[in-house]
Amino acid sequence: MIKFILNGEEVTSNANPNERLLDVLRNEFRLTGAKCGCKEGECGACSVILNEKLVNSCMVAMGSIEGSTVMTIEGYSKTDRFTVLENAYAAVSAVQCGFCIPGMMLASERILAENPNPTEEDIRRGISGNLCRCTGYNAIVEAIGIAAKEGKGLW
Repeated sequence: MIKFILNGEEVTSNANPNERLLDVLRNEFRLTGAKCGCKEGECGACSVILNEKLVNSCMVAMGSIEGSTVMTIEGYSKTDRFTVLENAYAAVSAVQCGFCIPGMMLASERILAENPNPTEEDIRRGISGNLCRCTGYNAIVEAIGIAAKEGKGLW
């Protein structure tokens, strides 16, 4: 049995230690916000926050998360920080198809958590592990900048 904290709650999984965190989140816990995009850790569609770091859950073996803390977009969506980011993304129409957005939102969270006043360069570097095929990134970069200003004091 593998015990860990998932979105603020202690959970147990009987998954094979070699199984991917992504698959366990989607299949066992029915948390489908993390998407299977590339299966190589290159696209960021499966991003989650593991012990306060953004990671590609397709590259994380279940056996390595014993005692860890995992935050998915489903858990993050219940926070005030999410609401600020959601409003900023909406204000500049930063969401198109939505496939990358759960991972992009979690990347945005980590950017702002590590630097509440990021420069455009900081933001672009922070989202560089998350691919988006629809927006061209400019609206997403703008949204994160807006969230930094609107959410002053939250991060």
